[in-house]
Amino acid sequence: MARRPVAWVGAIVLLVEAVGIALLNWFLGLVVDKQDMSLAGLDPHAMTVSTWIAGGLFGGYLALCAIVLARTAVRDRAPGTFGHILLISCAVLHALLGAFCVGLVGWAAFAFMMVVLGLIVLPLVAYERKAQQDAAVAVPQAA
Repeated sequence: MARRPVAWVGAIVLLVEAVGIALLNWFLGLVVDKQDMSLAGLDPHAMTVSTWIAGGLFGGYLALCAIVLARTAVRDRAPGTFGHILLISCAVLHALLGAFCVGLVGWAAFAFMMVVLGLIVLPLVAYERKAQQDAAVAVPQAA
């Protein structure tokens, strides 16, 4: 099975997505700052800084997920408990974002989110199955 290549592609896509999210939030923060926008009386500078912080945190989260997938591909083993939980949360996030993308952005964005979801879930399932097979081979069946 193509566990390693899928994990590598998933890591690359998540890293590109992390950079894209960070740049998008940086741009949105600049737009808010330049137009001196306010929402319900909030300070425009506070909105700008919070947008930049949110972009950095979300981009960092996606980059951390990419690192876990890359490490999985390098080691050719399933991620540990923390990595497993991190990748599952990332998969759930992409499923929810895909559902929102249908109505807000369109079907192309939904398709992209589902491809990324598949690139996250497939290595999780494939490496788990490999670990189960390795455990079954290592422990001979008693007759």
